[in-house]
Amino acid sequence: MLAPPAPNAVSTPEADADASLDRLAGEWHIWQLRRGHRFSADDMLTAWLAADVAPDARDLLDLGAGIGSVGLMTLWRMRPEARLLMVEAQDVSHALAHRTVATNDLGGRVSLRLGDLRDPEVVRESGRFDLVTGSPPYIPLGKGVVSPVPQRAACRMELRGSILDYARTAARAMHPEGWFVACMASADPRGDQAFADAGLTLHVRQEVVFRAGQPPMITLFAGRHVPGATDHRPPLLLRDERGEWTDEYLALRAKMGTVVARPVRGGAA
Repeated sequence: MLAPPAPNAVSTPEADADASLDRLAGEWHIWQLRRGHRFSADDMLTAWLAADVAPDARDLLDLGAGIGSVGLMTLWRMRPEARLLMVEAQDVSHALAHRTVATNDLGGRVSLRLGDLRDPEVVRESGRFDLVTGSPPYIPLGKGVVSPVPQRAACRMELRGSILDYARTAARAMHPEGWFVACMASADPRGDQAFADAGLTLHVRQEVVFRAGQPPMITLFAGRHVPGATDHRPPLLLRDERGEWTDEYLALRAKMGTVVARPVRGGAA
């Protein structure tokens, strides 16, 4: 992923030598490897947009769920009756997600399925889900160095398809009036292409700038089968020229269950 790890992760005493148990949203925590893939701001921003465009969704699907960060952060914003299916192909991430679901006592709301999202036998549902999410890897094979850590490599490199595959699977699995929300590297045109190729209308497009003066790093997309105009939202700025979080980002973080106090500078007036 291009984004830095999501800030405000707080390890708990339950952590062990290989994995840490960190705050995800509100009172929910997530297990992640200390030296493997760890959830990032990309994941939180994808979940934020998903909950923003489909706040009443009841049947959720997270593709390439990894350790569960996108799907669970989205679910955290939903009403108690919402249910989530997470599909992940990698054993290590799938096992961590199981551990997270158990730790947060979410077994009644979350189902997990091990398998490749491109396989119709894995994602068997058609026309069902109100909301589908995905934070796919951004780097095609041959365009970057594959990490020697398999779990980390699969989250960065397109070892099992790209956003094009995510969009095709989402288009088939989602309800006729449902939503598909995903993120992609801003410099890569395949984000827009994926929605068009899957027959989805792009309803929301928003670039994310990690620091003022820099080009956008990722773009958030939300599409539907339902026709409509694209809302080209103003870029979301995370940090200002001084490197401090913006009011807009702090408000977003609060919505996502991770309230952060702005650092006090200069002492008392």
